[in-house]
Amino acid sequence: MRVEGAVTSLTCRGQDDQFFIGTNKGQMHRSAYATFKEELVAVCHTEAVNDIVFPEGHSDLFVTCSTNDIRVWYTPERLERLRITVPNVTCHAVEVTRDGMVIVSAWNDGKIRAFVPATGEPMYEINNAHNLGVTAIAATSDCKQIISGGGDGQVRIWNIGEKTQKLREVLKEHRGAVSCIKTNKNDKEGVTASLDGTCVIWDLVRYVRKQMILDNTLFKCVCYHHGEYQIITSGTDRKLWDYKEGTVTHVGVGHSGNITRLKICPANKYIVSVSADGAVLIWK
Repeated sequence: MRVEGAVTSLTCRGQDDQFFIGTNKGQMHRSAYATFKEELVAVCHTEAVNDIVFPEGHSDLFVTCSTNDIRVWYTPERLERLRITVPNVTCHAVEVTRDGMVIVSAWNDGKIRAFVPATGEPMYEINNAHNLGVTAIAATSDCKQIISGGGDGQVRIWNIGEKTQKLREVLKEHRGAVSCIKTNKNDKEGVTASLDGTCVIWDLVRYVRKQMILDNTLFKCVCYHHGEYQIITSGTDRKLWDYKEGTVTHVGVGHSGNITRLKICPANKYIVSVSADGAVLIWK
């Protein structure tokens, strides 16, 4: 029997004639003593999972990113459907364009990489997008622009054509790495969160700052309320809050590391959380 990676754990299954094998590649295999043939039953990332996104209007698929790879998962069966590997670099953020045609990703080598969602084939790369790595990414709803954030604190807007990618504007307000970017429904406004304790609301027509929020915290993520009259920010604890009452309703106990991202699927059937321990958990 041969499995991928070094074997790190073995355990028997009660009184059955089966045993399980864990490897340092984040894989779990099942085998019977009689056949001694491995069957892959579970897989996960081997490093911290940095982002998770559902395609627009689709709850059965979601995308995660980590060191060396981007993965596409099938939610109902909790299976990995596609793995896009880029060796020796870390993907900090991932986005699926609203038309579902492109996976856009942010990498610590300063590149923005785009892939075909169905096959994982490369579409284009933007080199030297940020000097200190690309740390956040978003796409406008018309799929014609990408907004990136970097470790240098800059926010950059890129025009995306069929064969060209051109820098449109550079916005400078943050003093720390940009951790998250979101745009509103009409693409005329956006909000960025930073590890410097600021959130900035931008006018994406005139490319100027509209408002800045300051707090003594590390802003890890930000999003618009459905009505777009509020923004919601979050840090690294494992709590789910009731919006109206402002009270904790659930505390996640499945992760052994800080939760890095959490998303509710478009159909409101699942919550998917990812964390620094490399786990991807699906909650009902």
